[in-house]
Amino acid sequence: MTSVSIPTPLKALALAVSLSLLGACAQTPTAPPAAPPAAAAPVATAAPVAPATAAAPAAKALPRVVVLATGGTIAGAGASAANSATYAAAKVPVDKLIAGLPELSQIANVRGEQVFQIASESITNQDLLTLARKVSALAKQPDVDGIVVTHGTDTLEETAYFLNLTVHTDKPIVVVGSMRPGTALSADGALNLYDAIATAGSQDAKGKGVLVTMNDEIQSGRDVAKAVNIKTEAFKSPWGPLGMIVEGKNYWFRAPVKRHTLQSEFDIERITELPKVEIAYGYGNVPAELVEAAGKGATAIVHAGTGNGSVANRVVPALQKLRSGGVQVIRSSRVNQGGFVLRNAEQPDDKYDWVVAHDLNPQKARILAMVALTQPRTAQDLQRIFWEY
Repeated sequence: MTSVSIPTPLKALALAVSLSLLGACAQTPTAPPAAPPAAAAPVATAAPVAPATAAAPAAKALPRVVVLATGGTIAGAGASAANSATYAAAKVPVDKLIAGLPELSQIANVRGEQVFQIASESITNQDLLTLARKVSALAKQPDVDGIVVTHGTDTLEETAYFLNLTVHTDKPIVVVGSMRPGTALSADGALNLYDAIATAGSQDAKGKGVLVTMNDEIQSGRDVAKAVNIKTEAFKSPWGPLGMIVEGKNYWFRAPVKRHTLQSEFDIERITELPKVEIAYGYGNVPAELVEAAGKGATAIVHAGTGNGSVANRVVPALQKLRSGGVQVIRSSRVNQGGFVLRNAEQPDDKYDWVVAHDLNPQKARILAMVALTQPRTAQDLQRIFWEY
């Protein structure tokens, strides 16, 4: 074999590599490898310094919405998923309603308060006062941007109109319910509540009065009424909705022109009790005794007449007698949608010193009359109020 002579410098290099490998093999097998030596920090040269204003903007704060729960179908429960019309109302507390919608955390900071837990047909005048005072107090708080009231649908339109007349704020107030309990197939309450909270937290909902969000529509609390009792599209206005809400976004098409909230001359802070105002229903063969009984002890009586607020000939003397005794007489119409009562048509209202309800249905006419008659009014004063509100 021919031997190869290795230059001395290469021998030295090979020896150094061998010693290094032997040292590495001598380490404990479980020990982590030694960290490489820290690299020297580069010397800063002409790199520009970012200005303070270049920082990423802070995330926009979510609106703060309070949900006031009063009960109703939206808090109801049925025996099975097939029960959409047979169920027990006012069973689910507000914290469970909110907890059942984790999506709310993406659109608002939400907290709830249980004001009542009753079916809405059982709501009293005192309940209206209590609720309105609560809404008014919350609206004055700087940490509240909007208010939602969950409510049974049977008298939802009356409560919405009462709040529209008496709470002085431009913050969004949204009243919401459902036609099916949360336990039913295709329950509508969850989406209705989501829409209500999204609307209450929207800047573009400010100053539009009290709103009602049902079935993807945004309705005026003044105009809307329950028109159907077994369908989710139950709430209608004769003049159409103010807008739509789709996937949490509002789309507006008209605005209310009647006086409300901040423009109202009525203020819940100055109302301690509501006068007695009753409704007498008109129908074929209606006896005068019905009107006489309804008007006993009342401050005003709303006559829910047929057509254009018509009054049967046998009932006219009974209403005249009530008016001569100091009871205000208001002619409304029982027509379901668009009952528009014209003054001095059908009856000589000027002669009898009666009032017409304009386009308000009997139950809303009663609400306005109660609020207006917390102070003494002439029939002329009351008629002016019905034109303006």
